Amino acid sequence: MSGHSKWSTIKRKKGAEDAKRGKLFTRLARDITMAAQEGGGDESANPKLKLAIAKAKAANMPKENIERAIQRGTGGTGGEDMSEITYEGYGPDGVAFLVEVLTDNKNRTLAEVKHVFNRAGGSLASAGSVAWQFEQKGYITLAGDSHDYDEVFMAAAEAGAEDVENNEGTITVYTPRELLAAVEDALIARGYEVEESGLRWEAKNETELPPDKALQNMRLMERLEELDDVQSVSCNLMITDDLAAAFETA
Repeated sequence: MSGHSKWSTIKRKKGAEDAKRGKLFTRLARDITMAAQEGGGDESANPKLKLAIAKAKAANMPKENIERAIQRGTGGTGGEDMSEITYEGYGPDGVAFLVEVLTDNKNRTLAEVKHVFNRAGGSLASAGSVAWQFEQKGYITLAGDSHDYDEVFMAAAEAGAEDVENNEGTITVYTPRELLAAVEDALIARGYEVEESGLRWEAKNETELPPDKALQNMRLMERLEELDDVQSVSCNLMITDDLAAAFETA
């Protein structure tokens, strides 16, 4: 199992991901606005917007909030000028980090991200110095915990998925970037309910560190994700079962 998958499980257990409902809705609205700004307000012709709206509905975001976010993106309400930026950096002992943000104030967000890295003993890096260590993959997490793994695997593989993981009953399907929508549609057509889907960066190779250094990097990841403008954080730290347990009880 990838370190990113273990990190997602840790966050679910600790309830650390977007614990405040208002913050969650803010992030979802920004995703919708940016998707509409880039590809228009018709979700049938804009796969990125379709994904963003699906996530918002799954979180029970009110319909009027979704519609306002789309209008901001298409200029209907004179909305925000949003920018997507990926920052690259290093945590303690050289662990590589990619931090994706969505912001209406680049200077503010850069200062916040840099501050978190510096406090943790890490640093921001120049563009391209870290990104080569990652590749972007699609992921689809199925709702529920009673699926037959073999049946999901066959359905996903037939649609073009690369891998399927079963983590304590939670099944996640990984796809090539360009096949995410096709695999998701195929799974839905088979009757599966999607809890979450999207694109994220996966490390090509993971770095193993002593527990104390590894925990420092996990705390850095957590603090970065707490920033309002941060959409996702990826790193190449190897998270073992023992390390995950230690962090959950910290």
